[in-house]
Amino acid sequence: MHLILLGAPGAGKGTQAKKIMEKYHIPQISTGEILRQHVSDKTELGKKAKSTMDQGQLVSDGIILEMVADRLTHKDCRQGFILDGFPRTIPQAKGLEHILQNLHIKDLKVIEIHVDQETIIKRLTSRRICSNCGKDYNLNLNPPPPDNICKVCGGKIIQRDDDKEEIIRKRLEIYKNQTKPLIEFYQQKGNFFRVDGEKEIGDIFSDIENIIQ
Repeated sequence: MHLILLGAPGAGKGTQAKKIMEKYHIPQISTGEILRQHVSDKTELGKKAKSTMDQGQLVSDGIILEMVADRLTHKDCRQGFILDGFPRTIPQAKGLEHILQNLHIKDLKVIEIHVDQETIIKRLTSRRICSNCGKDYNLNLNPPPPDNICKVCGGKIIQRDDDKEEIIRKRLEIYKNQTKPLIEFYQQKGNFFRVDGEKEIGDIFSDIENIIQ
């Protein structure tokens, strides 16, 4: 199976990707991780990417697509893969189409985990984290102690800047603007599916399984 998983920050995409990986034994592929690996390994593509980043510029679609094309030929992708955070733009989606044609992959499914914006804001603004050990807390589901001292390591529990409402609204607006054209692109192809991300985790996974099967 070959999946693109879409979902706004806080929609639960990471949780569902993990469940898909565990059940179907296919890798979750992030272009950020691929990019870091190429730079770390000092491959030719990594050197090109690093040179671009060192100049404060975004890595080109061409380089990213070459990295994705290489990654999808690895042994662990033989049974399928989950693409996470890629493609982000229509040119990337068209480039991915070309890659999949070359690999004779015809069963791509695009699944969006959809959650109402206000629900996401409520979820993310409730998150807290230990500044020392990274343990997660949640004001509603797993509240931190009244003194905001971590029960695990004694570190200070904080709210990350990324989890403040003003930042979250900006991130959601960027996601919406980026993703709307992609959704329309894949709807026209007939391989786009949407699941209700406000259900229980297990029920969301059941919906995803039904799409996969």
